[in-house]
Amino acid sequence: MPRIAYLVSSAREIELADGTLHPTGYFAEEALKPYERFVAAGADVVVVTPDGREPFADPYGLENFFHYPEEDQDYFASVTRTFHQDPDDVRVTLHHMTEQGLVAARRIAARLKERGMSASDAHALVSKAAKIAWREDRQLIDVMVEEGIDGGLSRAEIQAAVDELDEASRALAAERRRRLEAIPGFRNPVSLTDLTDEQLAEFDAVFAPGGHGPMVDLADNPHVARLLTILHEKTAPIASLCHGPALLLSAPEREDGQWLFDGYRMTCFTDEEEDQTAPGKLGLPWYVDTALKNAGAVFDDGPAAWVSHVVVDRNLITGQNPASTEATADAVLKALQIR
Repeated sequence: MPRIAYLVSSAREIELADGTLHPTGYFAEEALKPYERFVAAGADVVVVTPDGREPFADPYGLENFFHYPEEDQDYFASVTRTFHQDPDDVRVTLHHMTEQGLVAARRIAARLKERGMSASDAHALVSKAAKIAWREDRQLIDVMVEEGIDGGLSRAEIQAAVDELDEASRALAAERRRRLEAIPGFRNPVSLTDLTDEQLAEFDAVFAPGGHGPMVDLADNPHVARLLTILHEKTAPIASLCHGPALLLSAPEREDGQWLFDGYRMTCFTDEEEDQTAPGKLGLPWYVDTALKNAGAVFDDGPAAWVSHVVVDRNLITGQNPASTEATADAVLKALQIR
């Protein structure tokens, strides 16, 4: 079966624009889901870090709002699609997803159904309130109560639905962390620096998850350059997700003097998305999106921030953000013909 170099940052801190250090590492969901998908498909997955040090889960990536249960995320998506006739016109930010209670819509609708409301009427009522909260930057619970769109639910009942989501998200984040810590390769990774060119050539693909860590130790790394060059020469899949495409900045020039991936279509965590994150608000020294464009990438981002978007160009596979995790992993499996 194919042998995949699972290239994970081992960085623990990133220097911000003002020179201060901020905790960083790999993004938990983006590291766990593809790994488990690849193993389940039968691939030989080898966890590799630049220096052989144990990778570190970015504390920011373990915040509960990055770990909403899928059924809540799907229902939230069905609600936001009612905001405009054209879904491409909907702009949902990290602020909306983390601070307004909108993702609790499914659990609020469930309580409305318990009161005897039909599923469609419950969806319509929650969607109406959510649209107001989204437009006016208000808490969903405040809109439902203050605008009389509560369907008979008390403030306490609506708050209980939000609290229930928060508890489920925290439990999921903790579970994902436990599963990552149980993977032997994450406890004892292979050192990329120690691998010979012959050993690198034994890999059939490379995959790099995100988190801000790759900006620290994958973006200007001669050993990452060796890996990319060797795999690219045999047109093996080179895949990365979110901030993971920072590894492409280690790629050397071709014989014509252009960057190895000059003219390739690709995506990554966009500047728009970055500006909404906690590290982005503190001030990062550079942006992966801008750096790839400057290097020669034909940048291809999704119709909106935070939506799933994957770009495949020849042997290069890139995913835009955490929402793109599963689709990016599936694109790798398809390229390896083991899906």
